[in-house]
Amino acid sequence: QVQLVESGGGLVQPGGSLRLSCTASGWISSINTMGWYRQAPGKERELVATITSGRTTNYADSVKGRFTISRDNAKNTVSLHMNGLEPEDTAVYYCSYNTPTRTRPSWGQGIQVTVSS
Repeated sequence: QVQLVESGGGLVQPGGSLRLSCTASGWISSINTMGWYRQAPGKERELVATITSGRTTNYADSVKGRFTISRDNAKNTVSLHMNGLEPEDTAVYYCSYNTPTRTRPSWGQGIQVTVSS
C-alpha cells in the first residue's frame, strides 16, 4: 500500500502562484510515476502533469509554460509549482502514484485550489 499526503493549495488571485507538495509513504517502487490530476465541479478528473522516477515529464496543454512539476526521489515527494494561475485552474488537485505493474494508481485525498479575485 502507498499513502499520499498533499499540502499547499488555497485561495489565490488571478495571475498569482501556488505550490503543491505530495509525500508518498509505504511500499515505494524505485520505478514509478507520480503526478497531479485535478477535478473541477461537474467535470471529470483530468491530467495536470506527471513525472517519472527518471524525471521524464508530461504536461496537459492547458498548463504548459505555467506549471512545473518536480520530484525528490530520496524523499518520495513531488511538487507542482503553479504560476500565472487562472480562474479555470480552480479545482481539487489530486496527487497520484503509479508503477508499470499496478492495475490502478494510488490517490491522495485531494486539495482545493481556488483562483478568484
